[in-house]
Amino acid sequence: MNFRDNAPLREKLAAEYVLGTLKGGARRRFEGYLHNDAALRRITMEWQDRLAPLAEFSSAQAPRRQVWSDIERRLNLPRRHAAWQFWRNESVTFWRGLGVVSTAVAALLVVVISVRTLDTPALDYVATLTDEQSRTALVLTGDSGRKSMTVRLVGNAPVPSDKQLQLWAVPKTGNPRSLGLLADRGEVRLALTPGAIGADVALLAVSLEPKGGSPNPNGPTGPILYKGNWVRMM
Repeated sequence: MNFRDNAPLREKLAAEYVLGTLKGGARRRFEGYLHNDAALRRITMEWQDRLAPLAEFSSAQAPRRQVWSDIERRLNLPRRHAAWQFWRNESVTFWRGLGVVSTAVAALLVVVISVRTLDTPALDYVATLTDEQSRTALVLTGDSGRKSMTVRLVGNAPVPSDKQLQLWAVPKTGNPRSLGLLADRGEVRLALTPGAIGADVALLAVSLEPKGGSPNPNGPTGPILYKGNWVRMM
């Protein structure tokens, strides 16, 4: 079967490429396909959008000692100092090398974080909600098995002391459904109801409401600050 016609393989390779698990010649061949295949580039970007938000829910993982040794070997750095002793070196060569090392480690951690989170089978929904400037403000993950979701604010939302954020599922027809009230920092766990992830949900939105939530049971009364939608992970 022609690669362009093999949809499952294209999805699999795009996901592995984004995660960083596609290695060597396979990765180079995939990058060659990307140059001449607009549809494949779109699939790859979709996987990037699906997986990148998951890093918000994982703490940084310290690399194994072997990672430092591998970085030293690949960059031809001197082996006479232990990794922690590099911080004592003030030479120009050290600082130039450290910049490259830091970039490599950062890339490694992104891959590790994404893989660790993706390996968690419970998380089958993810959403990023953005403001009017398309800046990510909230990241949501949903566990349909446990019927729960976690909402994490990226940074602190500017919420007046007499106001509160409220999360809504906006259906294609009918009134918005309240999914719960949010804090102005940190994360909140809410119930993941069928009304939150149903096929009729056209949009997720966050409005600014009085303390205790919207006084109107049929929808928000304040301005919509953030919006986005679910991506099904499995």
